[in-house]
Amino acid sequence: MTCTLHLSWDERLTSYNFGPEHPLAPVRVKLTIELARALGVLSRPGVVVEAASVATDAELELVHDRSYISVVRAAGAVDPDGGRPDAATLLRHGLGTPDDPVFPGMHEASALVVGATLGAARALWSGSVQHAASVAGGLHHAMRGNASGFCIYNDPAIAIRWLLSQGAERIAYVDIDVHHGDGVQAAFWDDPRVLTISIHEHPATLFPGTGRASETGGPAAEGGAVNIAVPPGTRDAGWLRALDAVVPPLLTAFRPQILVTQHGCDTHWSDPLADLEITIDAQRAAHALLHRLAHKTADGRWLLTGGGGYQLVQVVPRTWTHLLAEASGEPIEPGTPTPQTWREFVSRVSAEPAPELMTEGGSTEFPSLDRGYDPGDPIDQAIMATRNAVFPLHGLFPE
Repeated sequence: MTCTLHLSWDERLTSYNFGPEHPLAPVRVKLTIELARALGVLSRPGVVVEAASVATDAELELVHDRSYISVVRAAGAVDPDGGRPDAATLLRHGLGTPDDPVFPGMHEASALVVGATLGAARALWSGSVQHAASVAGGLHHAMRGNASGFCIYNDPAIAIRWLLSQGAERIAYVDIDVHHGDGVQAAFWDDPRVLTISIHEHPATLFPGTGRASETGGPAAEGGAVNIAVPPGTRDAGWLRALDAVVPPLLTAFRPQILVTQHGCDTHWSDPLADLEITIDAQRAAHALLHRLAHKTADGRWLLTGGGGYQLVQVVPRTWTHLLAEASGEPIEPGTPTPQTWREFVSRVSAEPAPELMTEGGSTEFPSLDRGYDPGDPIDQAIMATRNAVFPLHGLFPE
C-alpha cells in the first residue's frame, strides 16, 4: 500500500546519552537512520524528515509534575543558578542511579526526545501524513514524578495526552518492547479514552516487575489496560501467536481514532538485558501486523516510536529500518543485503562487524489460536489469562 510518513529526526537527538558504559547508547539510533538512508527509505516519495523542537515545560507537564521537571533541569544544568539537587532528592526522583545517571544537559536532551514525538503527533493530527515516527522516542517507563528504566520523560504518554487535548476521543497504545510499558499504563490507568496493550516478558523474571494479566485498569477504565506476559525463552511462533490472539480483536472492538505503538526490539534472542528468543524476522512481522491494524481500525492514523534494544549494531538498525520501510508503505525484502556504504560507516563507529543481510532467516509462520489452544502450553496459558481478564470487558468472549 502507498503510505505517507513523517519522521522526526536530527543529529541532536543523539544527545540523550547516559555515558559510554550505559546500555542505551545513542549510536543505535544513528546507525538506524544511516541504514534507512543508505537503503533509500528516507528519500522515498511521501517520506518527510523534519528536525525536532524541544518540548516546552507546559507540554512536559501534560504527564510530569512541575517539581520533577525542575529537579531534572537543575541536575543536568551546566551552571545551575540555584545549586544542584542533593543525592537524596535525586534518588527520590529516580535519578543518579545506574539505570538513570545524571548527565550534562539532561533536561534539554530529554525534552528534545519528547519534542520529536510531539512533532510526529502534530504531523499526524494535522492530516498531512498517514503515519508518523519518532525512533529516538518510546521512553515508556518514566512516571509522573520520577525517572525509571533509562527513561527521563515519557514521550509516548505525553504525545497521547497532547492528542487527547486536541480532541482525539479514543487512542490505542500497543507496546511490543520486552519490558512492560508501565509508565504509559500508569498515565492512563483510569482513562477510558486510552487502551494500553503491552506484550512483554513475564514480570517474575524481568524489570519492572509489573504487567500481569490481572492488571486491567482503574475503576473508570476497566479493561483499559491489557497485559500479555509471556514466559522467558518464548520464540518467534509463540510470540506472534500471542500478539495475534489478543491485539487484533481488541483494536477491532475499541475502534481507536489513532494507533500509537512502541517498538522496543530488546525481545531479540541476542539482547543482553532480557530472555526472549525473537528474531528480526518476527519483529518485522509484528511491525507489518500493527501497520495493517492501523489501516483496518484507525483509518491509517499511526504514530510509532522506538524503545528498548541493546544489541546496537546487529539488531536495532535492521529492525527499525524495517519498521520505517513498512511505515512508508514499501517493506524491504528480508534477503536484501545491507549497503556497503553502511557497513563502512559501521566500521568507523564500532569495532563490531556489520551484518550483511536484512534477515536472520527466521520464520514468520505461527499457528493461529483459531485452530484451538493447548491448556498445558505456557504461551497459551499466557494468552488465555489475558483474554479471560479483559475480553469480556470489551464485549468479546475469551474462547
